[in-house]
Parts: sequence; C-alpha cells; structure tokens
Amino acid sequence: MTEPTPSQTVGPFFGFALPFADDANATGVESRDATRVEGQVLDGAGEPVPDALVEASQGEQFARCRTDGEGAFHFTLRKPVVNDGAPCFEIVVFARGLLRHLRTRMYFPDEEIANRADRVLQLVEESRRHTLVAHQDADIVRFDIRLQGESETVFFAL
Repeated sequence: MTEPTPSQTVGPFFGFALPFADDANATGVESRDATRVEGQVLDGAGEPVPDALVEASQGEQFARCRTDGEGAFHFTLRKPVVNDGAPCFEIVVFARGLLRHLRTRMYFPDEEIANRADRVLQLVEESRRHTLVAHQDADIVRFDIRLQGESETVFFAL
C-alpha cells in the first residue's frame, strides 16, 4: 500500500505540511514595485474556507499563503512583465474536500486593454471573465476565490 499524496488527502493537511518561512512574499515588502494582493477563499454558500492553501506564481516569482479563520490570504508580488498577453499570475488552490487542486489565473484591473487582448482570457465566456480580474482597493489588489455557486471563479483543467 502506498502513502497518500496531498492530492489524495482530504483534510487540513496543507496548512501545516507545505508552508515555509516568508512564503507569502515573492518580493520584498519594501520594494518599490511591490504589490500587495489580498483575498478570501469562499465556499459555495459564501462562507470562508479557513484551511485552504493558495499559491501564486509567474516566471521566477512564487508565493504561498494559508488562509486564516476568515478564509483570508495575502501575497506581496511584482506585477509581471509579459511580451504576449496580459500580466497575470497562475493561482493554485488546495483545500479540504478537493481531491485535486484547482488552477485559475488572476489578471490585474488596471490592464483593461491587455486583458481584452489576452488569448487565454478570450477563451472564457465573457459573462464569467470578471471572476479572473482582481479589483483595486486603495493600495491593495483584491482577488477573491469562490469555489462554487454564484460568481464561481473560473478554474482551468490542465
């Protein structure tokens, strides 16, 4: 018999087994081009998921954050520079009850022209694209992840 892997384990495995020191910061908090991203992971009833793990990556940047009791997570990132398409981050969600992790993207709200031209975003039904575009809230970029229900975040099968 083999040992279960994270993709086969239901429960709060991810919160204690995967975090590492300074894991939510892909760049220095004091960096001139640092962007703080905050959000919540919400279930189908709109309730917070307090034991999820969210990863953000693009190029050489990688950050990981556990959700707290309110389902909240945060990252410090640099907006990526891209040559083809819109700047975005690949987002991966691990949570109880998910036998496979979920993959999505987070696009930036101040990149309307690039977002409209992004070939991956164009594959998403227009009425659902808003679930992939973060919102600007003062100095913070806000990106909520809804696992089910109304305004469910678009997830990609890769």
